[in-house]
Amino acid sequence: MKIFLDTIGCRLNQAEIETLARQFRAAGHEIVASAAEADLAVVNTCTVTSEAAADSRSKIRQAARLGVDRIVATGCWATLEPEQAAGLPGVVRIVPNLEKDTLTADLLGLPSEFFDLEPLARQPLPGLRSRTRAFVKVQDGCDNACTFCITTIARGDSRSRPLDGILRDVQSALDGGAQEIVLTGVHLGAWGRDFSSPRRLADLMSDLLARTRIPRLRLSSLEPWDLGAGFFQLWQEPRLCRHLHLPLQSGSETVLRRMARKTTPVSFAALIEAARELIPDVAITTDVIVGFPGETEAEFQETLDFVRRMEFAGGHVFTYSARPGTPAARMKNHIRGDVARQRSARLREVFAESAAAYRTRFIGQTLTVLWESTGQLSDSGWQMEGLTDNYLRVAASAPEPRWNRLEAVRLIGLSEDSLRGEIVSL
Repeated sequence: MKIFLDTIGCRLNQAEIETLARQFRAAGHEIVASAAEADLAVVNTCTVTSEAAADSRSKIRQAARLGVDRIVATGCWATLEPEQAAGLPGVVRIVPNLEKDTLTADLLGLPSEFFDLEPLARQPLPGLRSRTRAFVKVQDGCDNACTFCITTIARGDSRSRPLDGILRDVQSALDGGAQEIVLTGVHLGAWGRDFSSPRRLADLMSDLLARTRIPRLRLSSLEPWDLGAGFFQLWQEPRLCRHLHLPLQSGSETVLRRMARKTTPVSFAALIEAARELIPDVAITTDVIVGFPGETEAEFQETLDFVRRMEFAGGHVFTYSARPGTPAARMKNHIRGDVARQRSARLREVFAESAAAYRTRFIGQTLTVLWESTGQLSDSGWQMEGLTDNYLRVAASAPEPRWNRLEAVRLIGLSEDSLRGEIVSL
């Protein structure tokens, strides 16, 4: 059977479809690059914003238009809106998040133990979802109660994957030639807390580095209150990528209280200072929500000022999207759409300035780049694009395709949202 896998949203969703791909392949099926080629499609949906929910519906409809008459909808939107999902064309099954781990076995009528064997070597997904970096799910669910977040409802309580399963997935990726592993979870920093003998994320990182030959290990999003200054001592290990994504959500203390975030601008700034002291040239990126219910112009200005002071290497700006069932959706004084969009534009300008300033610091330096994509062949050679360990996107020309290689690159200039480089390890 030919199977098409698609996803919307976070890196955790990407990790999950990589797992599905490996399981379908182990059962003898083929993963294809387009829904037009498929006998079955699985769409891993998202509902973190109203736009993500709309994209999820669009992906399902698109698969049906391309001829797939058997579509399985899973993920957060399908979990929260199963009747809507079931009413879309081609959808034959809804798999809630809590049943996703047995999705492949249930669809194929196999015992779940079938996939407990040593996994096949990872193969990157074909088509647009192809990644050289391997995304490995280590944790799911969340015990936080941020008032804006629907994901905690859709994903359930925090639960950690055992170390042995994570090691198998990592080794599968390394056997397939992956040069970088990205650890993902809804609340990644909570890994190990729910074990009978509690452990910490730092323990997991140390175990993976000691027991495998991972060339590069990267972390996805981390809540700032999960980290202490001592956590950054781990970066004495050079295989750890110098990139921390720490969601801020607001630079106003009063807004953070309404969001029920367990941080303040003061404590967040102290954490960033500690990270920068112990991790040279670390890239710190973040998320900010603008237009949260009741956000005054003065509170928004506090966020603008704080983001400027922090000099982030980049950031995502989200215009607040009311999600039914969350406490924030029931709050008073929702911000008009035009006001929220104008604030989003202003904040994006600040992030663009700080991101450009961060990139500029590295012009003239030589850094290692993992090539993630190969563009067209031009007069100057194959057009390559990839990432440094500190999350700088770099473009360069090469005499032949160099996909999934780690290479030294001298950074010679800026482009719109990346750096131009020259490969020096030919």
